[in-house]
Amino acid sequence: MSDDKYSKYELVVGLEVHAQLSTHSKMYSGDSAEFGASPNTQVSVISLGHPGTLPMVNETAVESAVKIGLATHCTIRYENQFARKNYFYADLPKGYQITQDKTPICTLGKLEFDVNGTKKLVNITRIHLEEDAGKSIHDIDPYFTLVDLNRAGVPLIEIVSEPDIRSGDEAMAYLNEVQKLVRYLGICDGNMEEGSMRCDANISVRLKGETVLNARSEVKNMNSMRNVKRAIDYEFIRQVDAHEAGEKLAQETRGFDAVKGVTLSQRSKEHAHDYRYFPEPDLPPVFVTEEYIANVKANMPKLPNELIGEYINTYGLPAYDARIITDDKELAEYFNELLAQTKNYKAAANWILGPVKNYLNEKGLEIKDFKIPASNFVKLIALIDEGKTNFATASAKIFPVMAENPNKEPLQIAQELDLIQNSDEGLIRDLIEQTLSKFPEKVAEYKGGKKGLVGMFVGEVMKLSKGKADPKLTSKLMQETLDGGANGAGV
Repeated sequence: MSDDKYSKYELVVGLEVHAQLSTHSKMYSGDSAEFGASPNTQVSVISLGHPGTLPMVNETAVESAVKIGLATHCTIRYENQFARKNYFYADLPKGYQITQDKTPICTLGKLEFDVNGTKKLVNITRIHLEEDAGKSIHDIDPYFTLVDLNRAGVPLIEIVSEPDIRSGDEAMAYLNEVQKLVRYLGICDGNMEEGSMRCDANISVRLKGETVLNARSEVKNMNSMRNVKRAIDYEFIRQVDAHEAGEKLAQETRGFDAVKGVTLSQRSKEHAHDYRYFPEPDLPPVFVTEEYIANVKANMPKLPNELIGEYINTYGLPAYDARIITDDKELAEYFNELLAQTKNYKAAANWILGPVKNYLNEKGLEIKDFKIPASNFVKLIALIDEGKTNFATASAKIFPVMAENPNKEPLQIAQELDLIQNSDEGLIRDLIEQTLSKFPEKVAEYKGGKKGLVGMFVGEVMKLSKGKADPKLTSKLMQETLDGGANGAGV
């Protein structure tokens, strides 16, 4: 069989994203949900499910679920019930998980995002609330698995997509959009490396043109977008090869070995009845009203797509600039502070996407570590707009000093470094005359049609002024002088 066998098949992927909610306490108890505490110090008889204890629903977690539901255009359920999902695992102290089975708080949503310049729409099946399990640690003791129950009971939302994804690139773009949403909403930090956002991928293949869904593999608990793409790409090849060899694929759960880049079978895929779901007897329904939903919506921040539209339509930025800035919530927030204090919106964007990002990358910092107040940064933009310096000088000489002395005003720095641009027309005309007198043969060449020589003349003026002549004004006056034909240098 030729390599063309792969082109006959279509990849079908649905993603389940688990996002830990940024609440102070756990989903059904008052235990701290803070990340990074000493093992097994953030547990109580309630989160451990001791007999006689009663859970209580975390109100902030419900609000967070409503926010992400609104952001993904879901229908919000008014009456929310909880269920027990029964299974045994060492880091599940109660022997069951409290989740939402038949009554997810959010249903039938959608998420639109960009994939390599093309719009993609993925439908959201459901978003439900549940609690996390603890953490099994396999790499500390060579003989035993260690268990840390601090994470047990931490609030989660699970975002379940329809099987609308058709490539690893689409999966990465979808995850990036989900990550941006939860960060903009302030409901999850989205850090996959720390496990606060994790992804399971349901992957199958079928011949192009078919509509049936074949047996799928669920690749569990991947902690980076790149690994999700790698697992999907690997599964596509593995499953196509199996179909072409006449093998019958089993519905199963698999893990991804990031070192080897392969998926490995773990167990046959469970069905819903294997979990013996039944209503949680200790939790009454939680009711969400229209008034509550409206209040949550009124207090939601602007989301990335809304900001992109605003940057393009209100502030005249290119779509590319708008997308790059909104990729990072903190960067967009800093940029919004600049927009509120300057009218030169394009200059603000150029600074953010150029010198500022370069500085952060060189120093290994994030925008939250950037110390120059927006109120001071706009003064640097104004310094250029007023003709007192130019972008090249400001970015190379003034900005680095500001980065180390964030409250020092750019004008003071420019004065101390003797960088203030000279805009005295009389002085600049005098320097132009000196330059043209020095190069009469070049002037003749310019008159003969070599118009590109104007740059050389301007450069000479800049040298004579020791870089202080206003380059825009110098260029304008030079052009006037050369084309006007009146000075003692034979022009």
